[in-house]
Amino acid sequence: MEAIRVHPLIVKEGKVVVTGLPFKAGQYVEVIVLPRRVEKISRTRLTVRQLRQSGLIGLWKNRDDIIDSAVYARQLREQAQQRRPFSYDFS
Repeated sequence: MEAIRVHPLIVKEGKVVVTGLPFKAGQYVEVIVLPRRVEKISRTRLTVRQLRQSGLIGLWKNRDDIIDSAVYARQLREQAQQRRPFSYDFS
């Protein structure tokens, strides 16, 4: 059986709400609750020089399968927004 990891935020003392699980009514599940340490994410800003030297600009220029990089980037963003948070394999 595949474990599903979720990271809900406790919004009311002693209550955790988890939605969107791939289980049907009447199925039993085991729930293990562990406190999670939240680490600060450092967001380093790049200077224009650093950005130009990073290799990100022109990353897709030699790709034959990408005709319009703006359209391609938009499609990637749309796919990421529609992606479900879990992958389920019931085989």
